[in-house]
Amino acid sequence: MKISMCDMAAQYQSLKDEINESVNNVLQSGHFILGPNVKSFEKEASDYLGVKHAISVASGTDALHLAVRAAGIGEGDEVITTAFTFIGTAEAISYTGARPVFVDIDPLTYNLDIKQIEAAITPNTKAIMPVHLFGQAADLKEIKFLCEKNNLFLIEDCAQSFGSEYANKKTGSHGDFGCFSFYPSKNLGAYGDGGLIVTDSDEFAETIIGLRNHGSMQPYMHNMIGYNSRLDEIQAAILRVKLKYIDSFNLQRQRVADRYKQQLKDTEVVIPYVADQRTHVYHQYTIRSEKRDEIKDRLTAAEIASAIYYPIPLHRQPVYKTQYNQQSLPDTDQASLQVLSLPVYPELSDQNIDIICSYLTD
Repeated sequence: MKISMCDMAAQYQSLKDEINESVNNVLQSGHFILGPNVKSFEKEASDYLGVKHAISVASGTDALHLAVRAAGIGEGDEVITTAFTFIGTAEAISYTGARPVFVDIDPLTYNLDIKQIEAAITPNTKAIMPVHLFGQAADLKEIKFLCEKNNLFLIEDCAQSFGSEYANKKTGSHGDFGCFSFYPSKNLGAYGDGGLIVTDSDEFAETIIGLRNHGSMQPYMHNMIGYNSRLDEIQAAILRVKLKYIDSFNLQRQRVADRYKQQLKDTEVVIPYVADQRTHVYHQYTIRSEKRDEIKDRLTAAEIASAIYYPIPLHRQPVYKTQYNQQSLPDTDQASLQVLSLPVYPELSDQNIDIICSYLTD
């Protein structure tokens, strides 16, 4: 019996009538770029996340990039972040000419180790960019304290944490910027690429609105060098439907996680740790084992999907290797050798979870 990492087709079937109607309405309207669905989605997302402004863009990487640009970060500047993440986090910094500064992770949460951040701050540091990895927030209280103490921007990478909370506030609403991805497999996923930047700053919002549309604030008037980074109407219409169900989707992911926990709690496998004041939305359910590769091979032989996020940390990637290869990030390196993400999606049945776990407990 094949079990996939996620089942987007199953989710589509549950929302088929609403999604088809919303897409058909866009097609009949003839309005495909920066239209009423984009405007409505941005308002609905800002209300949900508890922020003043939400500006949609073409991808999660663009969201991070435009946030860094809007903060005025560029050549010679530094941004502290993690090497245990997708490369888009660091790319967004590098695009501007700034330098990513990698700090090791907390081996329990896989997020930035708060105890190591302050030592990485230099006169060139302009921002801290925590990644709320796998669906759980980083330690935002302490990171925000360091940002305020050192006059740094806080740019939250929320690509994996839509709907997650820290201290009863949604991720993305704690910093100067919150940046989201709507890649199809995300908790809130489009049927193509898409992203979102949120902020409480009127000034930053205005800058981002210009940056996403060729630096233009009004037709054929260009105030800055910008980008073509716009969420299209069809994706916005789809996201408007799915946003109504995001809390339900996340609750079902937590149900899946609870089932895994119940089945795996007495095994040698290390299950996800949930820190205080966090709401984990399990974009990934990531276990840890010294026998990771053996477990993965066993699952593969049974036609059960699994994935390694991330097998090569950013400081070991060819594009960054020359600059960072001598850097010591022991917890990051060890995690890359031991973590394994199991299937997790709202429609995953208890029966299939039990089947998956049977290959981890033999």
